[in-house]
Amino acid sequence: MAIPASKIETPAEFEADTADSVSHAPRSLRSRIILFVTVALSILLAANWFVCATWNHFLGMTAAPAWEIVFPGLTLMFIATTFLALRYSSFGLRLVYRISVVWLGVLNFSFFAACAVWIVSAAARWLPLHFEPKVIAETFFGSAMFASIYGVVNANRLKVTPITVDLANLPAAWQGRNVALVTDLHLGNVRGARFTRRVVAKLQSLQPDAVFISGDLFDGPAANPDALVEPWKKLSVLAGIYYVTGNHEEFTDRTNLIDAVQRTGIRVLNREKVDIHGLQIVGVHDREAGDPRQFRARLRQAGLNGNRPSILLTHQPSSLAIAEEEGISLQLSGHTHGGQIWPWTWVAARVHGRFNYGLNRFGKLLIYTSSGAGTWGVPMRVGTKSEIVFIHLKGTKENSHD
Repeated sequence: MAIPASKIETPAEFEADTADSVSHAPRSLRSRIILFVTVALSILLAANWFVCATWNHFLGMTAAPAWEIVFPGLTLMFIATTFLALRYSSFGLRLVYRISVVWLGVLNFSFFAACAVWIVSAAARWLPLHFEPKVIAETFFGSAMFASIYGVVNANRLKVTPITVDLANLPAAWQGRNVALVTDLHLGNVRGARFTRRVVAKLQSLQPDAVFISGDLFDGPAANPDALVEPWKKLSVLAGIYYVTGNHEEFTDRTNLIDAVQRTGIRVLNREKVDIHGLQIVGVHDREAGDPRQFRARLRQAGLNGNRPSILLTHQPSSLAIAEEEGISLQLSGHTHGGQIWPWTWVAARVHGRFNYGLNRFGKLLIYTSSGAGTWGVPMRVGTKSEIVFIHLKGTKENSHD
């Protein structure tokens, strides 16, 4: 449905509204962060207590073991190192952060293991089952540890997901060409320049004609972003490398991160459309894409040609109706991680529906949501994979343009 001209704001109006919203952002963002940290820390410490209490009860321990101090301490260190990393970068800081964040992954599985121990033990008392309480606890906590180890190993296995996308009106110059989608590397305290080199090496072996990075290249404000993205300078791609921000780049002023990306030669899509042999590439940063009014304005300002195919880079698989109405052919997103680890895989699927992962259609719009190359928070994947998406572009001869 066409949008009345009276409801489309002018570029001047858009910039004025954007500047006004940005001026109020820091104060509200700080309030949200404080509230989030307070709630999250309370939940994590309660989960630590529950896991330790369950273990002590079923294994018959009366004296306070060391882990009743160590594990909550790791939780507190996770919060502390998260904020310290915004200003400082050192081996010791990264080491403590990595240990503490791995513990959070173990805590996730251990919490549900503890719940299962109480449920099975209660069932065993009511049913004619003769399970030793100690055996029940060792079985479920052992499974939690196995899941944690598997999650760490699986998260470090970077896989290539090949897909074929059929675009209407695909120019002959792009027939049979390949592009790559890389999203959610989350470079920072857990994954650094070494991981970037792995991603770049994988892309070099694939030799795509274009590379798209749809946000969360960083895990948040980084003390030394240039070092994290330095390996991208070694990647040469025929049609270029393109980038938009994700929500993690928007936690504070994104300028420092964007500048670091631009210094590598990657093209940051700022209020522009790039036309390469008839294929239109447009990007919208996560801050603007989060506001439907601003999102539509950005797409309108791009001046898309409805007779040519277009690829939209935007971090989150949301506002699909707007992208479809504005004539986007293919949207490339990430953000969801597919939930990353159980049981959050189930939660993400409930929140994002069929757009949680993979290639789907919304009216005339095709959208691919990647589970991402890196990880956020816990460096684990259970039920998901770390991926680079290798997209083979295809069109029919009848509707292809020379």
